[in-house]
Amino acid sequence: MHKSGFVSVIGRPNVGKSTLINTILGQKLCIVSPKAQTTRHKILGIYNEENCQIIFIDSPGIIKPKYHLQKMMMKSVRNAIFDAELVLLVMEPTPQAMESEVFFQIQKVNTPIILVINKSDTASSEQIQERIQNLKEIVPFKDFVVISALKKQNIDALKSKILNFLPEGPAFYDKEMLSDRPERFFISEIIREKIFLNTDEEIPYSCDVSVLMCEERENIFWIEAEIYVTRKNHKAILIGKNGQMIKKIGTEARPEIQELLQKEVYLNLYVKVSEDWKNNPLKLKFFGYNEN
Repeated sequence: MHKSGFVSVIGRPNVGKSTLINTILGQKLCIVSPKAQTTRHKILGIYNEENCQIIFIDSPGIIKPKYHLQKMMMKSVRNAIFDAELVLLVMEPTPQAMESEVFFQIQKVNTPIILVINKSDTASSEQIQERIQNLKEIVPFKDFVVISALKKQNIDALKSKILNFLPEGPAFYDKEMLSDRPERFFISEIIREKIFLNTDEEIPYSCDVSVLMCEERENIFWIEAEIYVTRKNHKAILIGKNGQMIKKIGTEARPEIQELLQKEVYLNLYVKVSEDWKNNPLKLKFFGYNEN
């Protein structure tokens, strides 16, 4: 008997969705940072065992959208919910801001929901039980599980519960695949993660990355990428005094890109200004955003 299906992982920003998928897959696929809205794209993470294939859909954290990019992100979340056989609703052990937006997104959803209480190490068992009881009155979940994705606690129990809801069927993807995304996408995401980790305030949210070139020459991958920002002063901050910031971002990104490609990497980064790209449909398409 072989089971397979799509599992949408949803929740507000910073509840640990990407960390959970990385933990289940056993390697880093989705970028993570302490800042909200690190995830912008819908990413498939494919978990394979001999008797199953679980395709996890990591989607952006649910927010109230303010500009066109965020509207596209929220539409991709809704589509991910309705396209899946199962929804994992990831929540924290205590109530947080913006949860009303999450509850709004799952209204009129017929897809089965498993409530996943993450970060179990940050609250008492009494707080967690109270949280589950309160959510029962709001969310029509079919089952629940309490985990810590960061500390890898109770992950096997979650996988077992997921398989209870998936139908029998063949694998959708080759069993050697980890994702449906190309290498260039993950290169741009690694660079963007380093921007999130090294800059503050508006800078991470004003940036996006486009890989211009990625080609192998004499056993070395030569990569050129452009980082787009919305303001000239953001460009100056991102480059830094004497180019120190952009050098730091490249230095931190290069080892992870080398691990991804399993080859030595030469990485060259440029910074460009593109005002209001977050509201420009053509620019958003250029950066690979879509509403599917």
